[in-house]
Amino acid sequence: MKRFLSIIICLALLSLTLVKALASDLSIYAEKAVLYCADNGEIYYSKNENKISKPASTTKIMTALLTLEYAEKNNKHVKFTEEMTAEGSSMYLKLGEVVTLRDLAVGIMLCSGNDAANAAAISISGSKEKFARMMTRRAREIGMKNTNFVNPSGLDDPDHYTTPYDMALLMAEALRNSDFRRLTMRKTAAVSFIKPKNKITAYSNHNRLLSTYRHCIGGKTGYTQAAGRCLVSAAKKDGLTLIAVTFNDKRDWEDHRAMFNYGFENYRMKELDDREFFIDVDTVSGKTAETAVSCSDISCVVFKAEDCKKVKRKIYMDNFLYAPVKSGDKVGKIVYTLNNKRLAVHTLRAAANNNSYIENKSIFAAGCAPADNR
Repeated sequence: MKRFLSIIICLALLSLTLVKALASDLSIYAEKAVLYCADNGEIYYSKNENKISKPASTTKIMTALLTLEYAEKNNKHVKFTEEMTAEGSSMYLKLGEVVTLRDLAVGIMLCSGNDAANAAAISISGSKEKFARMMTRRAREIGMKNTNFVNPSGLDDPDHYTTPYDMALLMAEALRNSDFRRLTMRKTAAVSFIKPKNKITAYSNHNRLLSTYRHCIGGKTGYTQAAGRCLVSAAKKDGLTLIAVTFNDKRDWEDHRAMFNYGFENYRMKELDDREFFIDVDTVSGKTAETAVSCSDISCVVFKAEDCKKVKRKIYMDNFLYAPVKSGDKVGKIVYTLNNKRLAVHTLRAAANNNSYIENKSIFAAGCAPADNR
């Protein structure tokens, strides 16, 4: 009978290369920037990440998210009216034309249409101002403590501001929405108008990283003269999702690639998978001498590349179990640690019934962790 209880196992996950860069080695041109891990909420690079900034059209991440959430419940038809017109970048909607809310989201994200943003806001809330208050409320729910919105498009206003860190939180939240996730990674999209009936217009995404950085999964550009070039982008490699934000950055494409390369070189997403764990444990006073124990848990954890082989795995169980033991009963746990910090805990459960009492010989499982270690 094989027993591997309470053995500390160093995970031989992969043979990894040495860390090639340090955050201090990054030369980022942006006035303000952050590299954020969407999987664990940690910051891997920062530069004035909590300083107030004008977000320009990166604002539209929030506008598009709220639009898609509303459209999930009611993908209403929107007639474009005079009050929806806007200066600046445009989806080129004409008075009287009709599209759906989902199609407005295409115009908001891909071609950064201020007209599309206004149309969605007014259709959903009745006015741009009411929609902006909705945006700010949602920002607070996400944890964006240093953000205030006063319009849905990002046009400059002294009371319209955010920070790189807050925008990273917003992008992480938006990526949890499947509709947003599919939309932000599209290079082009066609909109079929409700009115005029046969009008179809194709729109191209302003985010160059989708074509120039193979791990990019989306983002949003922004620019005004006062804000400078703004960019929020996301990239995913080997299960690890990173978000980069830069404000007032004349070389934003290069800076985002540099931050992503640094992040993917220095951090790894790994699965701690115990779904194939299965052993037989001695049973006292049961019909049978053993009870099957299994685990169905899996965790995804982000490590520094240099720490992947330092993760320790320890199994905690009693030396034997007393009947009755029911299927699904918690009988132990598997704990993963790194430098004495707990990373994940997986539950061990009985996999079969053993409800009857009879006298049974106890077999001691050498090395088992005592019950009070649970």
